[in-house]
Amino acid sequence: MASNQPLVPVLLLKTKSTPGDSYEDIFSSTKLAGHPGFQPIFVPVLQHQFLGDGMRQVRDLLGSRKIGNAPDCAYGGLIFTSQRAVEAFATLVQDDKGKGEQGWPHLEDVPVYSVGPATTRALKSVSQSPPLQIFGEHTGNGEALALFIQEHYTSWYSGRATLPPLLFLVGEQRRDIIPKTLMNPSLPANRRIEVTETVIYGTGVMESFPRDFADVLRESEGIERWVVVFSPTGCDSMLRGLGLLTNADAQQETPTTTKHEAAPKTYIATIGPTTRDHLKNNFGYEPDVCAEKPSPEGVLAGITGFDGRSR
Repeated sequence: MASNQPLVPVLLLKTKSTPGDSYEDIFSSTKLAGHPGFQPIFVPVLQHQFLGDGMRQVRDLLGSRKIGNAPDCAYGGLIFTSQRAVEAFATLVQDDKGKGEQGWPHLEDVPVYSVGPATTRALKSVSQSPPLQIFGEHTGNGEALALFIQEHYTSWYSGRATLPPLLFLVGEQRRDIIPKTLMNPSLPANRRIEVTETVIYGTGVMESFPRDFADVLRESEGIERWVVVFSPTGCDSMLRGLGLLTNADAQQETPTTTKHEAAPKTYIATIGPTTRDHLKNNFGYEPDVCAEKPSPEGVLAGITGFDGRSR
């Protein structure tokens, strides 16, 4: 590909993170020999809303110091697997400071588990004093995090006859791999960890997404482009925007054409296997790339490593 060709658009179907977004940073700065470079474009798919009941429950637990390492605490640690859950938690921290409080120092002595680098970065930015003790950044997915928690949490509370429960802050839509793994009845009692899931935010497709996505597609017509999908939510709208679905009312929608026939220069990458399998199982669509690691570096590696001959 000649260097005088326009930048390759990378349509990131997510809300741009603030104050900086690592996907924008890595795609904007990547320079490859014989390649014009990438132009990251954010197209938000999801809208999130904090849920009052869940937020009140967590606020009450924090305010009454029921999350800590004292024997009478209700929970001995926290689990986060999404940036939205971290945002909700950070809101509670900020609200507490707005009332003149000094944060929750009792959290200093409990492990806070994070599924990967993006969630960990968000947790590290929470203005909590003393800082949170965060573990699990290297895991990358729920299954790996659950196995890590089993070993780490058991060691953390090794002097206890029974392990204190963990509080898992979640959205309305989530996988249950972590609770199932940690509460598996076949585990010995001294390794079984009770997990309470508290729903603190809801998620839905933004009403403006189909229109916003269509606008971006029109602006990039005739140019090789990538679409990066981060969640099963909105996959139908994405495929429909690309002209790849038949009947919007069908329970099992199928592609209208063979892959890329409708948009011969559009390629699709997914953040990981959950979204890839959703596309395959529900729409019969095989994405071009599935990132081996759910990170900006993983997505970039998948795209740059894509075999041009398969196009």
